[in-house]
Amino acid sequence: MIIKRLLLFIPLVLVCLLLQSYFWVPTYENQASGNPSRLVTYIEASSGDAKFLNPILSADSSSANIVSQVFEGLLDLDENLSLRGRLATDWQISEQAYLLVNPYHRFPDGTEVTGTTLFHRIQKAWLTGTDESLKKNVQSLELLSATQRKETVSLLLSNTEGQPQLKDIPVTVKVPVRVAFTLSQVDQDLFERLKPILGEQYFEHFPFDELIQFPKDISQETEQALREKFPTILPIGEHNPTIVFHLRKNVNFHDGHELDAGDVKFTYEAIMDPKNLSPRTPDFEPIKKVEIVDPYTLKIVYKRLYSPAITAWTMGILPEHLLNDAALDREKQKRNLSQEAQEVFGMRDSQLTRRPIGSGRFQFVAWKGDQYIHLKRFDDYWEGPTQYQDYYMRIIPELFTQEVEFRTGSIDFYAALPHQVDRYKNDSTYQWFSSLGFAYNYIGYNNRKPLFAEADIRKALGMAINIEEIIQYLVYGEGESITGPYPKNTEWYDTSIQPLPYDPQGAQAIFQKHGWKMNEDGWLEKNGKIFEFNLITNNGNPIRKNLLTIAQNAWKKIGIKVNTQIFEWAVFLGDFVNTGDFDAVVLGWSMGIDPDLYQIWHSSQAGPQQLNFVGYQSQRADELIVRIRQEYNRAQQRQLTHELHRLIHEDQPYTFLYAPLSTRVLDKKIVLVNKGADGKEDYQKIYPIKSGDVTFHFHKWRKLKSTPVFTH
Repeated sequence: MIIKRLLLFIPLVLVCLLLQSYFWVPTYENQASGNPSRLVTYIEASSGDAKFLNPILSADSSSANIVSQVFEGLLDLDENLSLRGRLATDWQISEQAYLLVNPYHRFPDGTEVTGTTLFHRIQKAWLTGTDESLKKNVQSLELLSATQRKETVSLLLSNTEGQPQLKDIPVTVKVPVRVAFTLSQVDQDLFERLKPILGEQYFEHFPFDELIQFPKDISQETEQALREKFPTILPIGEHNPTIVFHLRKNVNFHDGHELDAGDVKFTYEAIMDPKNLSPRTPDFEPIKKVEIVDPYTLKIVYKRLYSPAITAWTMGILPEHLLNDAALDREKQKRNLSQEAQEVFGMRDSQLTRRPIGSGRFQFVAWKGDQYIHLKRFDDYWEGPTQYQDYYMRIIPELFTQEVEFRTGSIDFYAALPHQVDRYKNDSTYQWFSSLGFAYNYIGYNNRKPLFAEADIRKALGMAINIEEIIQYLVYGEGESITGPYPKNTEWYDTSIQPLPYDPQGAQAIFQKHGWKMNEDGWLEKNGKIFEFNLITNNGNPIRKNLLTIAQNAWKKIGIKVNTQIFEWAVFLGDFVNTGDFDAVVLGWSMGIDPDLYQIWHSSQAGPQQLNFVGYQSQRADELIVRIRQEYNRAQQRQLTHELHRLIHEDQPYTFLYAPLSTRVLDKKIVLVNKGADGKEDYQKIYPIKSGDVTFHFHKWRKLKSTPVFTH
């Protein structure tokens, strides 16, 4: 009897408990019940843990996400991808240029070149306005006396085991008399403009041997390598672009210490210090010197023309007082490290790589390895505090788990996969954003191979592939066709260029024009040889694997025999891509916003281990690439990039496939909060900027208790 009553009573108790939990446990739509702080706490997921929370050391995306919240740079990009001031209120770009006297040369009229004659002839052309640009741009001229300097030149040479190794060679440089130019803006054509005065051959036959002295006991190989660097050690015509930054006053680090010009210079020096092994070194290598004019003014002088260099200053600035040599000495003493550990102790070993102190919108609270990183807002941030009080990055390796956590409200942000996008677009609970990033996918042809030597043939290969079907069926419409090497959402991309048409018959006609005829087996044949090649890609990427099959089938229809292979990434990269030992590859690029494409497309970068692994060569493309990276005028850069885009589109070294869209999903209750002068709040829908970034206005985000009704 008792058992019967228990059997009746227990289910009733369970039903009551379930009913109670239904009304008590917060739902997705009512997350703040019992926990109001959830509305001002932002939680996102990362598939991997951070490595270093230091802007000059971090290279992984997980670290970068946190570093961007804790640290701030002198500049960043605005909604239109133009530079704007952050820690710097403004900046001016000008140029110092120097022209050495070449005593082995004579002017076009036969007069001997001396410092005085050189100076006076240039001065006359400047003052009389012989060249309008010279008259407009040059602010002053000066004749400088001869000087002497000592320096160390680093050469990359082979050691006894045949491995590359840096070797430092001391040299003494006798700098002859020179003319110094002060220009209001950078002019990469300055010395070209002077050739009517100097003569066409002025920059040839310069007496480097008389002016650069080096040790006599070096090997022949070392001497040869050193001589090749003479024009760099002592440029006949030297461009020194200069940026003067004016810093924002009353900006504090999270410990209350004011940020000033010393912190900026220290950050640069820390990057260039070899013992720190900073991955940012190439970005700052073009700098010749950093001068502190006053606590809030810096002058950055560059060794040569390199316009992308300014974007390096978007990187976060370090606190000198916490990471300089004296501070590191105090830390290693305080931690009672062994003598051996103290001798190798450096910035990478500092506890500040795990407990950073920056000047950004959020300050560090805690880092629990492989679980989460916790930040809280910095109330004394110069632009005012953020809406969110707390920021968490949770480590959730599995994408499925990330989605489950998102749908239960445990995280606020989810990057939907292409096949999931429609589901979220049709769910009124969420707001979603599909936008282009800076990536694209392509098929790259080894231009060195006879099969792919003709641009017409490469064009025909592209015409045989239905890219619109790839976008529709392979990535569920989450992509856009592209025509060239620049990200589609930048101003460098020429939108007037039309994609290759899908035209298999037109492709066959091109092959026939080049002597390829269909044989009895249905393959294109020429001089007894079938048009056959291998198409390869890396394992672990299902999209690329499918592209491999789609391209193979498309080409088979027009008579091209393609063999496909998939390799593990290390093998794929090491044995094929880096060595140039392949026919064609399916790959993708994740680009930046800068227009410099030197590493990917310049012919000098087509060797082993370099990024122009398809071996593309074009003299005009080389000229354009160099001019683009040396051009500081944005409008002129845009013209040049459009010409380069069109040239590469016509040459078709790649078949440019598509740029993927990325879709981010958020709770609809997360909005942008704008405050008027009267303190009244206005809510606005979140929107992506030109780059596709949804989080640009993250400092204004807040989660509301209920979904707002927008009237505009």
